[in-house]
Amino acid sequence: MSKEEKLIDIIVEQLSVDKAKVVPAASFVDDLGADSLDLVELIMAMEEAFDTEIPDEVAEKITTVQHAINHINSLG
Repeated sequence: MSKEEKLIDIIVEQLSVDKAKVVPAASFVDDLGADSLDLVELIMAMEEAFDTEIPDEVAEKITTVQHAINHINSLG
């Protein structure tokens, strides 16, 4: 499973959304219906799954699926 596939599975699980809606351009709030608590839990799930720490200032900029993919891919 690629990092991107793993991330999409996390998003589907955390936000209880249909996998078909989890496209790169999707906004977590506007398109996937996430609230502020959902976003915090999503970031925490990403940190755990990818064994990393995402600083608050970076987390605030992760507003779309593509932003999350870009961040995970930047981890190396």
